[in-house]
This record gives sequence, C-alpha cells and structure tokens, in this order.
Amino acid sequence: MDLGLNTAVNAIPIELQAEDERDRVAPARVPTSEIRRSLKASSIDGVFAAIFSNLTGGVLLSNFLVDLQAHSFEIGILAAIPMLANIVQPLGAWWGDRSSSRQHFCTRIYVPARLVWVFLLLGIFLYYQHRLDDRSLAIWTMVVVALSHILAGLGSPTWLGWMAALVPRQLRGRYFGIRNTAANLTSLIVVSIAGFLVANYPDGELAGFAIALIVGIVAGVISLLCQWQMVDVNPQERVTAKPSKNAPPTTAENIAPPTSAIATIGQDRHFQGFLWCFGAWTFALNLSAPFFNLYLLQDLAIDVGWVTLYNSLTSVANLAFLIPFGRWSDRIGNRLPLVVMGLAMTVLPLLWLGIGTDSLSLWIGLPLLFILNGGATAAIELCINNLQLEIAHDRHQSQYFGIAAAIAGITGAAGTVAGGGLATIDALGGLTSLFVISSLLRLLSLIPLLLLKHEGERSFLERLLDFSWLLNLTNRSDSI
Repeated sequence: MDLGLNTAVNAIPIELQAEDERDRVAPARVPTSEIRRSLKASSIDGVFAAIFSNLTGGVLLSNFLVDLQAHSFEIGILAAIPMLANIVQPLGAWWGDRSSSRQHFCTRIYVPARLVWVFLLLGIFLYYQHRLDDRSLAIWTMVVVALSHILAGLGSPTWLGWMAALVPRQLRGRYFGIRNTAANLTSLIVVSIAGFLVANYPDGELAGFAIALIVGIVAGVISLLCQWQMVDVNPQERVTAKPSKNAPPTTAENIAPPTSAIATIGQDRHFQGFLWCFGAWTFALNLSAPFFNLYLLQDLAIDVGWVTLYNSLTSVANLAFLIPFGRWSDRIGNRLPLVVMGLAMTVLPLLWLGIGTDSLSLWIGLPLLFILNGGATAAIELCINNLQLEIAHDRHQSQYFGIAAAIAGITGAAGTVAGGGLATIDALGGLTSLFVISSLLRLLSLIPLLLLKHEGERSFLERLLDFSWLLNLTNRSDSI
C-alpha cells in the first residue's frame, strides 16, 4: 500500500524535541524504512478500524435502538456515552506514560474494548429466546457501548502519542489526510452495503445487525494485528528517524522523568484557551448532531437503507476534502481551514429546517447536506487533531491529549443530553428550536479562536488580514 510518502519521509528526520534547551537529550534512532513501514501499517489499521466503528456504531446502532422503541432522549444518552468515556483519558495518559511499550499497552487496552461487543451478540441471542424485552436489550446495549468506549478511552492518548512520535511534524496534515481518506473510502463502501443488507435481511433488521456486528468485531481484531507491524515506542525515550544510510544503528537513551503535567498545563495559557474553544465548540456541535439521523428514521420514517446511503455521502465528501485540506494545513496552518469549515457547520442546522419528504429534499437537499457535513467535519477533525499535536508540550503529549479529550467528552456529552432533553419538549419547538440554538452556539464558539495566540505571536485574525497565507496556499511546491 503506497501512501506516496516514501520520498518525503526519507528527507525528513523525525524528531520530538523539548521546547527548552535544558530538556534536550540524545534521541533514539529509528531507520526511515521502519518509519515508512509503520505509517503504511497504521493506514491499514485505520481501514479495519473504520469497518469496526461503522458496524458497531453510527446509523446502524441508532436504527437498532429505534427498532427497540427507544425515544430521542435515550438516543441522546447513547450518543453521550462515548463522549463521557473520554473522561478517563487523563488516567489512560498517566498510565500509558508509565509503561515501557506503547504497542503492548495499546494491545492490552484495545483487545477487550473490541471483544466486549460479543456480549451484545449474546444479548441479541437472549432477545430472540424471549429472555430479554426491548427495554432490557436497550439497557444491555448501553452498558456494552459504555464498557467499550471507556476501555478505548484509556488507550486513546497512548495511541495518539505513539503516532506523534512516528509521523514527521512537517507531514502530519498530509499523512493523516491520506490515512483518513483510506478509512473514509472504507466507510463509504461498508456503510452503504451494511445498511441495505440490514434493511433487507430475511430474518429481520435485528438479526441483520447481529451479522454486521460479527463482521465488525473481526475487523476490529484485524486492525489491532496491524499495529504489531508498527515500530514500538518506549514513552521513556525520545524517538527520531535515522537520518541517512550512514547513520549509526538504532540507539536509545532514557530521559529524566518529566515535571508534573498539571503544573505545565497550569502555566500554558495557550492550551487553556484552546480547551475553552474546543469545549464550547463540542457542546454546540453535539447539541444537534446526534439527532439528524433520528429525524430521518423516526420523524420522516425513511428506510434505514436509504439513511445509510445518505450517510455514505459523508464519506464521499471526506474523500474529496481530506487530502487537499491536509496539504493546505501543512502550508498555511490549521486555523484558517478550521474557521472556514466551522462557519459551514454553523449554518448546517438551519439548513435542516427546510428538509421534508418531497422529491427535491430527498434527491437534492439531503445529499447536499450530508456532503457539506462530511467535508466540513473531515477538515475540522483533521485540523483539531493537528492543532493538538502542534500545541502539546513535548514531554507531556499524552497528558495533553487526554485532558483535551476529557474536556471534549464532558462538554460533548452535556450537549447531547441537553439536546435530547430539549427535543422531547414540544412546547419549545422540538428539533426546530434545537437546531436554531445549536447554530447560534456554534457561531459564538468560533469567535475566541480568532483571538487565540501564543505569547509573542500574532493572533489568527492578525495573520488573516495580512494575506500572507494566500501566498503559501497557492504555492504548489511540496518542499518542507
């Protein structure tokens, strides 16, 4: 699987250095051929992980609960569980940083996180044996989802720290754009096929979901096997790529234990500002985002096969936007794409107010909305991920990632639960008022991003007004 990164990786030493000169240490050296192999393996890992996540979540899981007569508040609770599970990420970061192997730690965490879905298969079996009713199976499902995401939350900062050590700083936008494109192409195919198979399965949609769940679990295990083809990283050591063929063989030097991450974050005003922006955006986004599919399935009564087809258009947009936005973020930074696509996401809930069951909505309106959502979401997630990698302190990367994820989890879950509650209050206008409120809050959450800056540097707004970014954007050179 050629990711088009061979030349670039050969030319760029991968080096994670501390910001202060007194923190610099002799790094471990890894041959660039091993780095290339690791990046390819991680991309394949992303493909199978996409299969797992799409078959155990998303629209298929929402439709499963709709079949169990779950209402909008329960759907909101289900959507909040993965975000609330992020609260454990700081604990996972602390735990992972005290291990001696990123690879072994991720394996110990993610294997049970994937295999716990076997218990949902057991629950579906008991349901068909009439030992569980609709309500019991819905609760059973939420417990399985909670266990899986709590375990995955423990491993997420360690995985991201692993990738931060392996992916060259100058190629992060390009590499993650390619990796995410491969994952989203997989999602496009898997969601489309799985949706129609579940909707038309001879024994009913619940049985069809069980078959999809089996495939998803197998894909999840395969994705973990791919991680064993990646270069392992000891969090107690620095990692760099071997700069040339004449460089000395792989070596490693231990570094002194880092100072307290809490003390570092307490003095990092830029990261604190990022957390405020990130938390506000996540709350506003999730106030309405989990209820778009519910609106189609429950209010408009559109068949799950068509809803999954609409959702697959999100992956089409991802394929179109990820690679160019990855290149642009490498050239002009992450804030301009973040603000532009954030504005697009701001108007999205308002556009849903004009959707109905007429032919114009079904054949033009809905496809365009899902394409807009997919393209904007892809760019925002890529830029937020890169922005975290950019501002995280080198000695406390996992802790930074974990705390950011915990804040996003708390605020996202609060938004989802609040949205689910508002959607059940007919006096407030139901989903109509929910979409309007979400749109206003999304706009307000973008404003602080314009003023956020490191000490001594210009803010995003100041950089935007001098138009220097336009020269970088139009520069087609791939040199770093």
